[in-house]
Amino acid sequence: MKKSLEFEAKTIDEAIEQACRELNLSRDKLNIEILSEGSPGFLGLVGARKARIRAGKMSIDIDFDNALPETPTGEVITERKSGDMANEARSLLEGILSRMGFDFPVTAEEEEEEEENFLVLNIQGDGSGILIGKGVQTLDALQYIVNKALNKNGTDRKRVVLDTENYREKRESSLVALALKLGEKAKRTKKPVTVNPMNAHDRRIVHLALQNDKDLLTRSRGNGDFRKIIIVPGKKS
Repeated sequence: MKKSLEFEAKTIDEAIEQACRELNLSRDKLNIEILSEGSPGFLGLVGARKARIRAGKMSIDIDFDNALPETPTGEVITERKSGDMANEARSLLEGILSRMGFDFPVTAEEEEEEEENFLVLNIQGDGSGILIGKGVQTLDALQYIVNKALNKNGTDRKRVVLDTENYREKRESSLVALALKLGEKAKRTKKPVTVNPMNAHDRRIVHLALQNDKDLLTRSRGNGDFRKIIIVPGKKS
């Protein structure tokens, strides 16, 4: 990261919120390193330790206006032809990766989910996972840039999802497993269980994983980057 500062609070979440406020950045634009998870101590009094993190702006700083593919005359393409969004998105991402020093090919395909059509761009050859980043921050940042650049002009808008080495599928499987595990904990303890803050896509996976469990309810709490899921034991009406 270009510049990092340390933050302390009672919990990791509170330390991250403090970092977002002081650095004036959203969570997905922060590179976060957990230095200490903290401890409430005995009865919250003896031996309590604060959570401590180091946070700073992510090192990716791409000018996506200049990353747009160019015509042979050198003019930036600002208008898409009908049916050519997949090719434009692929060229855009390959241009960004090239400026980052990565010569990875990209494939593009259109998928449909719950009556929504969206583009999936798959980055080939990232075996080291460098484009995923800690907590999938790098991949999500690239996805944000591509979506903003692709959809900033014209009336045709389409959501773009970035993937590499089938990471999204693997993450979905791990999130489903986590949801089921926490759901069983909620039923066993008969107490609500709070899941760490997640983006909207990941929260949706958790909700769907538990939606058919008649003994559990899932609710969202919080705002923006700090929105969490609460798994509540109780029969659905």
